Amino acid sequence: MIDLKLIRDNPGYLDEALKKRGQDELSVTVLKLDQENREIIKELQTIQEKRNDKSKKIGELSASGKSDEAERYKNEVSNLKEKLQELEVKQRKSQKKIDDCLSRIPNIPDDSVPVGDETLNEEIKVEGKKKKIDFEPKEHFELGENLNLMSFDKASKISGSRFVVQSGLLAKLERAIANYMLDLHTSEFGYEEISVPILVKDQALFGTGTLPKFADELFKTTNDYWLIPTAEVPLSNMTREMAVDYSELPKRFVSLTPCFRSEAGAAGKDTRGIMRQHQFYKVELVSLTSEDKSYQEHERMLSCAEEVLKRLDLHYRVVVLSSQDMGFAARKTYDIEVWLPGQKAYREISSCSNCGDFQARRMNSKYKENKLSKFIHTLNGSGLAVGRTLIAVMENYQNEDGSIEIPDVLKPYMHGVDLIST
Repeated sequence: MIDLKLIRDNPGYLDEALKKRGQDELSVTVLKLDQENREIIKELQTIQEKRNDKSKKIGELSASGKSDEAERYKNEVSNLKEKLQELEVKQRKSQKKIDDCLSRIPNIPDDSVPVGDETLNEEIKVEGKKKKIDFEPKEHFELGENLNLMSFDKASKISGSRFVVQSGLLAKLERAIANYMLDLHTSEFGYEEISVPILVKDQALFGTGTLPKFADELFKTTNDYWLIPTAEVPLSNMTREMAVDYSELPKRFVSLTPCFRSEAGAAGKDTRGIMRQHQFYKVELVSLTSEDKSYQEHERMLSCAEEVLKRLDLHYRVVVLSSQDMGFAARKTYDIEVWLPGQKAYREISSCSNCGDFQARRMNSKYKENKLSKFIHTLNGSGLAVGRTLIAVMENYQNEDGSIEIPDVLKPYMHGVDLIST
């Protein structure tokens, strides 16, 4: 949530930020709503003062035996009470208009973010080498189906499109990838593993900026719970409506959860395979930190996500997303894109975003430093998307006969299996 005071003090700053996002100016609209609300509040205060004065006068008149005059004042107080009630309703509606308007304004991009659309995303590093494959590589779904370990037909009969049934050693490999990531992030990088609910309330999604803007991209139950699109939602809300001490920060959390998305990408794109699914697993990293450590923590989170790919010996690149390609709540985002030989393309496998205090304002999540209360800075990133990591392993470690070798770091999790074959 954007600070209303910031808009009052510097409306041009907001409009310039929205311009970077490719959106229309909003400061005039916000300030008009704000002025209307402040006038109502001023009127409320004036009437309340009148009511208090007249109520005090009633006691004085009654004490002096002027009952008729006291009765007249009672009637005036009663009328003022009714007026106050009307104004309070009006003010609540006015405040809701402001809150609704502010809730739909995206975060302000950091000055280091490239300005423009996705064509201006900036590559900042390339790591590792593409594996030498001297045959025509297959895509992951060809490999999985040929091994009889990946079935979209079975999933379709159960749940429809954008679902998959994985079995045998391929299911085990997916679980091995997830467990490896969890162990790495907890044992070496200091993240605390958290088991979180996958059903959440409106306010949790509002806190992360997912609601109200992205309601159509989510799954909702019949009793008003939402299925999480990512563990970022419950993890970022861990200090909701709390004020922690500066010494407790940063808090670093990691969680493995299923994720659910009603919107599964552009129509006609990635219709085959498991690149875009309604349900998938992801290892999510979330950091809650102080303002002075925010950017440092962002670089650290990126390095933790990268390390997973380095140890899997997978070629990848890192890009900084442009102002119009970033997520709603992000101030700055790094995307990690892994090389997929079957697709002959780089594909996103992780997004690491610094949201600044944007989400914390929506969650009233604070920390105390030298008796001052400040909003926490929240950061989130995939560490990694499990299904997409499975894709990367399958396509990069495939053999000409369609078998799949197991990367060295995953072999302990496969309990002696070093090759998946027919």
